[in-house]
Parts: sequence; C-alpha cells; structure tokens
Amino acid sequence: MTTHILVLCTHNSARSVLAEAMFNHWARQLGIDAQAHSAGAAPSGRVHPQALAALRPAGVDVSTLSSKHMDAFAQPGAPQMRVVITVCDSAAAQPCPIWPGAPVRAHWSYPDPSAAPPEQQAQRFELTRQALAYRMLQLVQLPFAQLDSAALQPLVARIGAN
Repeated sequence: MTTHILVLCTHNSARSVLAEAMFNHWARQLGIDAQAHSAGAAPSGRVHPQALAALRPAGVDVSTLSSKHMDAFAQPGAPQMRVVITVCDSAAAQPCPIWPGAPVRAHWSYPDPSAAPPEQQAQRFELTRQALAYRMLQLVQLPFAQLDSAALQPLVARIGAN
C-alpha cells in the first residue's frame, strides 16, 4: 500500500513543491512505494519559476507539479495521508482540515526563497532544494509499514530537527 505524505506551505509555489518533488524523486530512484503531495491554504495557482529552475538540473521530473488548495486532500476519495509536514511558519499557524486517518504531523521551518532579492533567488532556491532533498531522502527511507504513529512521530520530528 502506497504511503502518502502531504507537504503544506501557504502559497504552495516554492518550498512545499520542492519537498514534494524531491520526495517523489527519491521514492522513484529507490523503488519505494511512497508518494508526496503538496498544497497550500492560499495557493498562488502557479509553481514559482525558480523552483522549477532548481529542480530540472537535479534531474527531477517537474511535469506533474502544480499549486493547489489543501482542502483537496481532505475530501472523500483523496489519498489518506500518513504524514503531514508544514514547511513555512505561516502555514504551521493556520488551522488545517481534519485529515482522515489522523496522520503524523510535523513542522520543518524553511525561509521563503522567493522573498530573497531577485539577484539572490536562484541561489536561495537551490539551497532550499538541497536542504529539502536531504530531509526527504531520510523521510522516504523510513520503514512506514513497520511503524505505528507513536513510533513514527519522533522519527519525523528528528529529521526536521537535523
């Protein structure tokens, strides 16, 4: 059974999209039956061009990335999330829907690379992609099928603290 992860950020255009893409990239590379999704409370409706520019040279498929509202994942028929991670402080402070299955929740704070001056954005997006790639590689390798939520929670939190 596929393990589903949801990554939330307010506008779902940069950090959450980078996390989704890197998790799915590692899952494919390692042959792990897991899939990440991303969403936001106030989605921008577009993926930031610098996010795409950071992912493509890393060999990451960007063809399915989009900006969407988090409510789409709380609807009947949506995949049941095992883990929900916020990656921006404002998303962490916002009320979230009640997720079916009571997934493990974590907050991994990242500064917004799109808030950097234009001449620094490419570097900030790349550094954010690298940092998320490191954490997503650790996350995708957790033995989800062998862990209940009580055992999974501290592992997800520890990844976010490193």
